Amino acid sequence: MFKVDIIEQCKQNNRKAQLQVYNQYCNGMYIVAKRFLNDAADAEDVVQESFIKAFSKLDQYKAEVTFGAWLKRIVINKSIDFLKSKKQQLVEIDEVHLKIVDTANDDKWLVNDDITLNDVKEAIKKLPETYQYVVMLYLIEGYDHQEISEILKITEVASRTQLSRGKAKLQELLIPKKNGTRY
Repeated sequence: MFKVDIIEQCKQNNRKAQLQVYNQYCNGMYIVAKRFLNDAADAEDVVQESFIKAFSKLDQYKAEVTFGAWLKRIVINKSIDFLKSKKQQLVEIDEVHLKIVDTANDDKWLVNDDITLNDVKEAIKKLPETYQYVVMLYLIEGYDHQEISEILKITEVASRTQLSRGKAKLQELLIPKKNGTRY
């Protein structure tokens, strides 16, 4: 956890303090960007742009959340903006552990036991783009609907609807077809 004075030094454009903040958070933010982007160089670029934006907008940081959470939101927004600009698919989820969601019995994220993580990755790639973003932010990043609505600039109702439809489509894509295959 960073002391408030380091953030204050960063606000005063202290390069040494900025480098310290960068070194503390750069690897974690790279991992976040890499979850969304296919290319390591693109993820590095997004992280760099995110830090530039964070340092230039540091006066907007009010310490209502941790600095890391604030920075993570910037990285996710930049990643999504990059994907939209390049019209690329969401990235493979490399060894990401899906968040277990507490839901009502009729609203579970259940799939057959023989479904692999790779199957889930491939199915997420096949979802429409708007569903991909909500599913990734909810399942992988652990954001709630209020946070998703702020990140994607949609209503909470739209977030819930897109998640519900994305989940239904994802489960449909993961249902084995004839003779246990999905072909």
